[in-house]
Parts: sequence; structure tokens; C-alpha cells
Amino acid sequence: MRTCLGCRERDSRSDLVRLVAIGPATVVVDERRSAPGRGGWLHPRQTCLELALRRGAVARALRLQPPVDTSAVVSRMAELVGAQHRPAGSER
Repeated sequence: MRTCLGCRERDSRSDLVRLVAIGPATVVVDERRSAPGRGGWLHPRQTCLELALRRGAVARALRLQPPVDTSAVVSRMAELVGAQHRPAGSER
């Protein structure tokens, strides 16, 4: 069980997306959930991402000094959220 950085709800690894720090101030989505280093977990929901960013939870969980570049996370999460809302069988 892991805790979402946004909503603070506990959930299984399979239901969460792992974030990991790359360098001193960049955060990316860890697609395989196995990259080395400190990670944080987030539901693939826009509301959870917004809460985590607003509260500074991403930087705090990864022990990074603000400002932190989360642009890769924001764009990847938008793709994940869009894929969840796409009807089954539809193409991009």
C-alpha cells in the first residue's frame, strides 16, 4: 500500500503512478515503477496532481528544493487521464 501525494488516500501500487526525481530539480513519471531513488505516488487523476502541486507535496516527498520542474509529470498525467476517459476501442 502506498499513499497518494495529492488526496492522501492509501491504495495499491497498481492503482498509482510513481514519480521520481531526475537530477536536483526535475520530476518525471516512472513508467516501470522501479527507477532507483526516492519516489512518490500519485493517483492518475487531475485533482490529485493539482493538490500535490499546490501543497508542494511532490518536492517534499522527493526531498527536492523548490522550484521543481514538473512539466514532464503534468504532460504525462494529462495523457494518462485522457486515456482513462477514452471509450473502449477508440483510437487516438
